[in-house]
Amino acid sequence: MNIFLYVMTVLIWGSTWFAITFQLGATPIDASICYRFGLASILIFGWCFFKKLHLKFSGKAHLFFIAQGFFLFSMNYLAAYAASRYIASGLNAIGFSMVLVFNIINSLIFYRTPLTRSVVFGALCGVIGMMVTFWPALSTLDLSNDSLFGIFLSLLGGLLASFGNIISVRNQKENIPVTTSNAFAMGYGALLMVGVIGMKGLSFQFDFSIPYILSLLHLAVFGSIFAFGCYLTLLGRIGASKAAYALVMVPIVALGVSTIFENFVWEPHIFAGIGLII
Repeated sequence: MNIFLYVMTVLIWGSTWFAITFQLGATPIDASICYRFGLASILIFGWCFFKKLHLKFSGKAHLFFIAQGFFLFSMNYLAAYAASRYIASGLNAIGFSMVLVFNIINSLIFYRTPLTRSVVFGALCGVIGMMVTFWPALSTLDLSNDSLFGIFLSLLGGLLASFGNIISVRNQKENIPVTTSNAFAMGYGALLMVGVIGMKGLSFQFDFSIPYILSLLHLAVFGSIFAFGCYLTLLGRIGASKAAYALVMVPIVALGVSTIFENFVWEPHIFAGIGLII
């Protein structure tokens, strides 16, 4: 079952990188994030009502739902998308994949999860593999203020996502199902984005083109409901450290999708990087 959760997480999130390219247009990124998680939340709540799942929780539980929405379903994406304005997508993928390292550290701090040689060695192989895979982005990196700021935002996105992972583990330890916690957390994440959009003075303009709508549906239904459901369930079962291994495989699948739709050319260093990741 855990292998199935891994595979589904990697395959679905790997396809979302391509889908996101259709979100970058007339609609502000902030609004697109809001639409994505707002729609996902509504659909999950619909399922919960249909299955008559328990939806009454304490105020304390809702505070953790809000925190999960802040770290995992809004601010982390905002940081990652903002980073793409300053650095190449490959470098951004490396920065965000540091969730793996942050999860190991945070698991040690918050849950006293022991550091084992196999976990640390696996993490190092994964991170080095990502660097080798996206070596052109690293080799051409200039240390200008914009590039450094982009790297900071990318790492910040990974750190925020890691805190969201840790909160999800906490919610599951309190016997709160992933489905219901995601329904509330994604809803709160969407509401937080409404606040961000208001503060930034952006519009809620919606792109009614078919590519935008189809990509939004893919991101909301598959990228949010199914992929996050699989990943966070896996996270609760085997811990944040090992579950995050899936995240270093996601960009590799994204490259495969890019090969099919964008004529991406594979080079020797990419095969070497994938070997290290595996």
